[in-house]
Amino acid sequence: MELRMNPSRTQRPTRRAFLGLGAGLLGLVVAASAVLPLPAAAQDRFIVMASTTSTDQSGLFAHLLPQFKKATGIDVRVVAQGTGQAIDTARRGDADLVFVHDKVAEEKFVAEGFGLQRREVMYNDFVVVGPKSDPAGLKGKDVVAALSKLASSSAPFISRGDKSGTHAAELRYWKAAGVDSPVGKVGGYKECGCGMGPALNIAASSNAYVLTDRGTWLSFKNRGELAVLVEGDTRLFNQYGVIVVNPAKHPHVKKDLAQAFADWIVGPEGQATINAYKIGGEQLFFANARP
Repeated sequence: MELRMNPSRTQRPTRRAFLGLGAGLLGLVVAASAVLPLPAAAQDRFIVMASTTSTDQSGLFAHLLPQFKKATGIDVRVVAQGTGQAIDTARRGDADLVFVHDKVAEEKFVAEGFGLQRREVMYNDFVVVGPKSDPAGLKGKDVVAALSKLASSSAPFISRGDKSGTHAAELRYWKAAGVDSPVGKVGGYKECGCGMGPALNIAASSNAYVLTDRGTWLSFKNRGELAVLVEGDTRLFNQYGVIVVNPAKHPHVKKDLAQAFADWIVGPEGQATINAYKIGGEQLFFANARP
């Protein structure tokens, strides 16, 4: 808008015109403020958590995270991967904390200075599921004996093969059964390089055996002819831990917000929320944080 100075009174802008101009500018300011970025404090009220596919695909986070946000106002954005990949994500500084289930890898992560402290949160267990007809005769309580039988058969077995906590546990069981590496040595062994849900889908569609955490199994709908065949071995115990990424390694990490989650999940409210998550009346995870 152009205003020209003119000695003629009739050509001068009136007070009303200036007031109208001011109101228009005010409207522009208000409109602009609606699209301007929010203050950094409001924008940054979220954390990125690298976690396992089991905590995500079991439905636990859909139950848990809204309660955490209600208590703290903090959003949690989950990157669901195998434990090995989740720890690598945190090691690169692409997550503020990790929530995974491979104690050896977690302790190494902390020892290398990438994590502040490992805190135990909850547990469930692993089970071996397979076709109800059980052609390899695995049914029982001993996971090592079951894999020994599987090694001498041609029955199909689906491995996640993704360096997840479940995959790491599976390899330990194979080794205990006398098989250092099942690839190429166990006739029906196939790696999918996928999460727990997809691995179960492949097993269901091919009537194969598979090692799974019980939480994902209980939430899995497409079971086909699969059933739990091996359970109850103390070696199938499956512990989860949470670790805040060390800001000394990655200064951009939201240490305080991540610590708020770690403190909440091992505190009374978080532990009670974990225990309250059930499917069909059956509890999926059992809180066991130390006081």
